[in-house]
Amino acid sequence: MTTIAILAVLFALLLLRVPVAFTLGGLGLVLLVIGGFSPLMAPQAILDTLDGFILLAVPLFLLMSNILLKAGVGKDLFAAVHAWVGHWPGGLAVATILSCAIFAAISGSSVATAATIGTVAIPEMINRGYERKFVYGLLAAGGTLGILIPPSIPMIVYGFVTEQSVIALFLAGVGPGLLLVAFFIVFSMIYARWFGGYTPEPAVSGAERITATIRAAPSMLLALIVIGVIYSGIATPTEAAAIGFAAALAITTFFLKTLTWGAFKEAVFETMVTTVAILLIVAGAKVFGKAITLYRIPQDISMFITQNIDTPIAFILVVSIVLLIMGLVFEALSMVLIMTPVLLPAAMMLGFDPIWFGVYMVIMVECALITPPVGLNLYVIQSVARARLTEISRGVLPFLVIMLFSVVILYLWPDLALYIPFKL
Repeated sequence: MTTIAILAVLFALLLLRVPVAFTLGGLGLVLLVIGGFSPLMAPQAILDTLDGFILLAVPLFLLMSNILLKAGVGKDLFAAVHAWVGHWPGGLAVATILSCAIFAAISGSSVATAATIGTVAIPEMINRGYERKFVYGLLAAGGTLGILIPPSIPMIVYGFVTEQSVIALFLAGVGPGLLLVAFFIVFSMIYARWFGGYTPEPAVSGAERITATIRAAPSMLLALIVIGVIYSGIATPTEAAAIGFAAALAITTFFLKTLTWGAFKEAVFETMVTTVAILLIVAGAKVFGKAITLYRIPQDISMFITQNIDTPIAFILVVSIVLLIMGLVFEALSMVLIMTPVLLPAAMMLGFDPIWFGVYMVIMVECALITPPVGLNLYVIQSVARARLTEISRGVLPFLVIMLFSVVILYLWPDLALYIPFKL
C-alpha cells in the first residue's frame, strides 16, 4: 500500500508539471523525514552523486556536440555521405540515417543528432519530393541513434547508477545500434521507392565524392578518435570526452574555420544549461532512490514480480508496456534514473545480464524520445522544421514499430549486445 501511495504522489506531482528534479528530490526528502530517517542523508546522497568522476563525461560530451552543432559540421557530414549513396533508391533518406549514425558516434546526444542533421536534411528531402511526415519521422527516429550508438549519455548515467562498466555498455550498444541503422535504411529505401514520392538522382562524379569526403574527414576522424581511445583502453570515457572536446575545438577553429566566438559562447551556455538540468535530475533521483531503498520498495517490487511473473519473456513484455506508458509522461533520463533501481534487481533474479538490460533500457528510452506528449526529439524536429506536432507524431509510428521489433530480436539473440564486450 505504501508503494502505491508513493507512486501516486510521484505521478501526481509530475502531472502538475513540477520539475522532475524537484519532484524526485523533494519527495525523497519528505519520505526520509516521515520514515524517521536523518534528513542529512539527502545532502550526503547529492554530494556522493555530484562527486562522481564518470559524470564529468556528460558536460564534456555535450560541449563537444554543441560545438559541432554550432560550427555546422552536420552540413559537411551529410554532403559527404550523400555523395556516396544519394543515387540509391531513397538515397537521400539513406544518407540522412547514415549521417545520424556517424554524428551519434561523435556526440552521444539524441537532441544534438536530430538538430544537427535535421537542419540540413529536412529542406533537402522535402525539396526532392519526399513526403513530409516521412521526413519528420525519419529525423526524429534517426536522432535517437545518438543514445544507442556509443558514446551515450544515458549509458553513462546507467553505468553510474548500477556501478556497471561504461565501456562494456558502450561496446554492447554497437551491435543493436548497427542493426537499428540497417532496419531504418531498408525501411526507408522501400518506403521512398514505393510510397515516398522521391525524385531519383544521378550519381555524382568521383572528384565530387573525394572533395566532399575530404571536407568531412576531420569529423569522421573525430568519431574514430573518441571511440578508439575508449575501446583500446587508452582513456576512460571521461578522458575520451575531454579529448573529443579538444579535438572538436581544434577541428572547427583551425581546419574548418566555421566556429565563431559568438557560436562558441552559445555552445558553452547551452551546455551549461543542459548539464545543470541533468545533474539536478541525477541528484534528485539519488535522494529519491535512497528513500525508496530504505522503504524497501525496490525489494518489494522485485519480490512481487518474481512471485507473479515467473518467465523472462513475460517480464520483458510487462516491463516494455510499463516503459512505453511511462514514456508518454517522462523524459528519457528520468526513466533511466527512476526505473533502473526498481527493475534491475528483478531482472537479475530472472537471469538477465545487467549490461544486456542496460541496452534494452536505452532502446526503450529511445522510444520515449519519439512518443508524445513529452518526446523530446519530436519538439526538436518541430522547432527545426516549423511543422505540426501531429504530423511528426504520425511520421514516427513506423520507426517506433521497428525499434520495438529490434527489442524482440535483442531478447531472442542476447549476443547481439553481449558478444562484443564479453566474447570478442
